[in-house]
Amino acid sequence: MKALNSKTAVKTLRPERIIQFGEGNFLRAFVDWIIWNMDNKTDFNSSVVVVQPIEKGMIDMLNAQDNLYHVNLQGLDKGQTVNSLDLIDVISRSLNPYTQNDEFMQLADMPDIRFVISNTTEAGIAFDPSCKLEDKPAYSYPGKLTQLLYRRFKTFNGDKSKGLIIFPCELIFLNGHKLKETIYQYIDLWNLGAEFKSWFEEACGVYATLVDRIVPGFPRKDIAAIKEKLQYDDNLVVQAEIFHLWVIEAPKAVAEEFPADKAGLNVLFVPSEAPYHERKVTLLNGPHTVLSPVAYLSGINIVRDACQHEVIGKYVHKVMFDELMETLNLPKAELQQFATDVLERFNNPFVDHAVTSIMLNSFPKYETRDLPGLKTYLERKGELPKGLVLGLAAIITYYKGGKRADGAEIVPNDAQEIMDLLKRLWATGNTKTVAEGVLGAKFIWNEDLNRIPGLTDMVIGFLDEIQSKGMLETVKTIL
Repeated sequence: MKALNSKTAVKTLRPERIIQFGEGNFLRAFVDWIIWNMDNKTDFNSSVVVVQPIEKGMIDMLNAQDNLYHVNLQGLDKGQTVNSLDLIDVISRSLNPYTQNDEFMQLADMPDIRFVISNTTEAGIAFDPSCKLEDKPAYSYPGKLTQLLYRRFKTFNGDKSKGLIIFPCELIFLNGHKLKETIYQYIDLWNLGAEFKSWFEEACGVYATLVDRIVPGFPRKDIAAIKEKLQYDDNLVVQAEIFHLWVIEAPKAVAEEFPADKAGLNVLFVPSEAPYHERKVTLLNGPHTVLSPVAYLSGINIVRDACQHEVIGKYVHKVMFDELMETLNLPKAELQQFATDVLERFNNPFVDHAVTSIMLNSFPKYETRDLPGLKTYLERKGELPKGLVLGLAAIITYYKGGKRADGAEIVPNDAQEIMDLLKRLWATGNTKTVAEGVLGAKFIWNEDLNRIPGLTDMVIGFLDEIQSKGMLETVKTIL
């Protein structure tokens, strides 16, 4: 078996046009895979310089393999099982700005650099007032980026054609707006001047994006078989699902410079990211949140098995297609296609997604993912969506704890305040007290849900049924 490097494998040399803050599994299986497709299918012809955003990371491993690695895509594509391996060669080099600060800052002087892409986790886009312009480098990601932009502004004497296009991929709603705000804070803190500020405003674009791909990461259980198949000792294989979506809130001119759509990729340039964010939260995260307790209390442990179950599968379909989809404002055909793709993802034969892993902090999740849909459905249809209400009753029942019908221990996990409330309410043995107490907890919902017409009675009814008949039989009554 060969070592994987540029001597043993083909690595195409391309102009360095992209700086990427982050070297983790997600960026390598999503952004770098997208760029690899663009390089192979369009005239994009660009390579990526990776910057490690924190002091300790993976760049030594990347450099040891000359920044080559394989992406293993697994899942269902229009019903067909796919299990592919592709050699990704788009990263030219990887830098640690804490030990290679000169090389890092010199990226600002390269005329061809045009794009900055990042994924520094949700905590990465934050203002740290202790950062200084003289730091080598600034500790925060926005601080490092501001240092780089200021150096570029000075190197090219404020030339507007040398501005950068910036795509943050952190999982924050309107991440581009937040990053831009933070850069302005550094411009003010460091007194970088009105001239630089207007260059940043006019020459650079910071665009909000939404990313979507499940990336399990390094395939520990399959790695021996994968290496055998490849005949390469690749220690950076990254496994991901086939589905990918990148929504970028940017004008057509940006799409022309970054022609991902021309490579046949699911990359959308749109005027507003908001409806796509709402679509994902409603049709992917929303069903996850209610199917998990309903499935678990019916004796099912894996998301895929829930979707394939003759009763729970119909429940999932009802919640997605008949209830939540009715609350969104995008074209119906587009929503149906997205929901069908989501179901295919839930059915991925390669991913054993435990329903209990989704149930951490179920009440706050229900509040952001399902409650808006419940209210909109009631407003539009004049009745409550039974599937979503049953999902809420299932969460309340799950938080009672105890044992499942098959003897499995039920171990809820949430903020202590929520755990204490449910323990106290269930100790009364009265489902009316339980329902009214949970729905009235303003610290969970920021309002009293008992005021929603009919909700309290419906929750009590479902709690009683689950206690007397069990979860599965209760689900059958609403199908």
